[in-house]
Amino acid sequence: MTDQTPAVRATSPGLSLLLQHTAEAVRQVQQGRSLSDALPEVPSALRPAVQSLTFHALRHLGLSRALVARLADRTPEPAVQALLISAVSLLVAPADGVRYAPHTVVNQAVEAARQHRRLQRQAGFINACLRRLLREHLDLMAEVGAQPEARHNHPRWWIEQVRRDHPDTWDSVLQASQQPGPMTLRVNRRRIDRAAYAARLTEAGMESLPTGDDGLVLARPCPVEGLPGWHEGLVSVQDAAAQMAASLLLEGREWGPQHRVLDACAAPGGKTAHLLERADVDLLALDADAGRARRIDETLQRLGLQARVKAADAADVDSWWDGNLFDAILLDAPCTASGIVRRHPDVRWLRREADVPALAAQQRRLLDALWPLLRPGGRLLYATCSVFRAEGEDQVQAFLARHTDARRHPCAGHLLPGAGSPPGQFNDNPPGGHDGFFYARLDKPAA
Repeated sequence: MTDQTPAVRATSPGLSLLLQHTAEAVRQVQQGRSLSDALPEVPSALRPAVQSLTFHALRHLGLSRALVARLADRTPEPAVQALLISAVSLLVAPADGVRYAPHTVVNQAVEAARQHRRLQRQAGFINACLRRLLREHLDLMAEVGAQPEARHNHPRWWIEQVRRDHPDTWDSVLQASQQPGPMTLRVNRRRIDRAAYAARLTEAGMESLPTGDDGLVLARPCPVEGLPGWHEGLVSVQDAAAQMAASLLLEGREWGPQHRVLDACAAPGGKTAHLLERADVDLLALDADAGRARRIDETLQRLGLQARVKAADAADVDSWWDGNLFDAILLDAPCTASGIVRRHPDVRWLRREADVPALAAQQRRLLDALWPLLRPGGRLLYATCSVFRAEGEDQVQAFLARHTDARRHPCAGHLLPGAGSPPGQFNDNPPGGHDGFFYARLDKPAA
């Protein structure tokens, strides 16, 4: 689920139908279901446009929800509220590259209600609310503008957490999280070099710019099936921040088949594949979910790579470990995903404040379980796609206090979307920026 689908065109017919499906997806997110589960239920012909509208509605959910609360004398039932939110988001902020005439949005939202068996009686109410927004737009925006959720379009606890963790850059972090991320590719260097693949993109009429060691940022997103050589495994889609993992884990050493590498939480396999594209190592990839583990196999097969893949909880060492130590471990740990909300705008509304300490405890369990499996002279790269210190810097500092045999490599740290990278640690600033991430390499001194 990414922004790599064209936005719905302003001339597209059937906006009322698209709004019906968009409202249903928004309703499900507000009730705790992820878009990854909700969007596949949309008819395939409508899915790209519905995804575009739903992403837009969720990026402006804080503002739209505050306006609906002002427009309605009573709290609407969830389906009505979701339809109002979907329409209001189009009235207060044009969708990505699309602007609908305000009265078109109102008329199509009312038509969406009339076409919906359960909402037919609410069509007049929806019409009244939206027309009032058109009449009183400036006053209503001024009324809700001081509310943190309406201003920043993130839950209040999330805003406060980012402010505490990054007092100098918190506002830019939140602003960057509102922007769709660019489509960034990773070239499979085992099959083609980056310059040659960039030339193939140019021949196909696709503009790109290099980023990192293996990346290319597209000027415009496209369906992956439209990428030259996609089915032949020439390229993958992976954000610039995620592409840093392979370099940080492998740098400064010659690697070969005699080196054992563990990717502890590997699905869907992007970082696993990048490691194998960069080094011919003996790699074991784990994921606790059997269905997600199968996705690792699918990723490797498309790219022409080989690794051992197991469905296992990495922290339950006795269930999968053969007793042989690893030369390197990548722990891309489960986290709040607070750094990738520009690509997954539902995440901010699905997470709860209590999730942060709960996930931090899981990360600690994984770190403590895997550290003894590392050979003296080996290295462990800890990663999370989070901007919260509890899942990054605080986690690593606590680990170092518990494990006096660990040495932190002087690289990495928090990468903040919009605010950029820590000075002197990451020199790459890709077009469109990168996702929020945290990296720390922990080295075990040789015996």
